[in-house]
Amino acid sequence: MPSIEFLFAYWSAHEIATNGVILLNLVGALLLGLMVGYERSYHGRAAGMRTYGLVCMASAALTVIGGYPGDWFGGHTGHTLLTSDPTRIVQGIVTGIGFLGAGVIMREGFNISGLTTAASIWASSVIGVMVGIGFYLGAMGLAVLCAGAMILLTKVEAWLPSRHAIAITMRFKAGYLPQEAVLRSTALQRGYEIAGGSMMIGSDGGMQEWRFVAIALSKRSGAPMSVLSAELAQFDGIHSFQLSHARN
Repeated sequence: MPSIEFLFAYWSAHEIATNGVILLNLVGALLLGLMVGYERSYHGRAAGMRTYGLVCMASAALTVIGGYPGDWFGGHTGHTLLTSDPTRIVQGIVTGIGFLGAGVIMREGFNISGLTTAASIWASSVIGVMVGIGFYLGAMGLAVLCAGAMILLTKVEAWLPSRHAIAITMRFKAGYLPQEAVLRSTALQRGYEIAGGSMMIGSDGGMQEWRFVAIALSKRSGAPMSVLSAELAQFDGIHSFQLSHARN
């Protein structure tokens, strides 16, 4: 049965100092991940600030705890590491949770959802690993940072300059041949630009179908979806259309 001294070793001054170093690394990784994620979020991509921040921070946590094997399990690593290899367990956990996170990612057309949820699941596994090896303070800090990122960053993203995106599918009447240059010009007049690499063109029974993502030129530009819908409904060459918010 563990003694009181054995349990207190997990909260010794040396262990707390090590956890402090880990927390500093986590904060730095979170900020850098948010910087990269903002660039993606600004351009209407699915993986934004929260996803990049969580992944970067959790990756840093796994890397930095590997640099302090002597502090694992409150410093009582001699007998433990002779009879087992915790690093192999950590590797198996991270790989397995990666498959679990992939199961919550869903794609419908140009819209991708579930990336932040998948990242948070993976980050939660890292919290569990840190608790398992005895870095309790670091695990609590990682949990607070993860929760704070998911709760507060939604408001931060709404405040920062960004560009919303709309997925557009247009099915033209038989025999009508749309012109890409005209389509791009029309989009610009309404405050949008067609995202590079998003254009898909198909044809069935002489009816062409165009699919693409239109990204607003700025946060306040871009006609509302209801206005775009009313204009498309009055266009003679269009047989049918579909509009939806997109994160491509």
